[in-house]
Amino acid sequence: MGTRVFRGFVPWIVFWVVSGPSTWEYAVVGALAAAVILLIPSHGQGGIKLLEIVTVVFFAALTVAGLVLDRERLMWLETYSQAIASGVLAVVVLGSLLFTPFTEQYAREQVPQRLWSTPAFKRVNRTLTLVWGLTFLACALLGMVAQQDRGGSAWLTWIVPIVLVAGAFKFTAWYPDHVRARERPAGEAAA
Repeated sequence: MGTRVFRGFVPWIVFWVVSGPSTWEYAVVGALAAAVILLIPSHGQGGIKLLEIVTVVFFAALTVAGLVLDRERLMWLETYSQAIASGVLAVVVLGSLLFTPFTEQYAREQVPQRLWSTPAFKRVNRTLTLVWGLTFLACALLGMVAQQDRGGSAWLTWIVPIVLVAGAFKFTAWYPDHVRARERPAGEAAA
């Protein structure tokens, strides 16, 4: 699941890395291009995911905004773009808990269908999705605070968010195996 989830975040990573006051438009176009390119193979690999659809729509909307709004109206968007992007991800990911957790769409590509309705599979994906949603929410809040704190903004917009996202990736790789090991009967553990 990790590689596919990571691919889904590539456009967002492009945006976060490239985005700045003088590079915002390049970041948006680069992220949109990455989203469209990565969407093509997804069609044949288990279908298009919620994250991929939201990514294309979000960066297409920002591209249109960049084309139609004048410089003065774009200033607030440039200023808060990273916080807005993280906030959108938080809303989508946490909102997916009401229907199908976004991680479940990726997990179904690697887990046998007979396990999809099991309580453990559901619990793992709800937990992973919650961790990702809270990570993005924290990044959005840090981005908002960074606009008020000029001195420590690198910590708030780069260092802490990178640590949080890296932690979410590590948790995503560790947690399903941890749950499987914990639920394995004692006799199987020795085998």
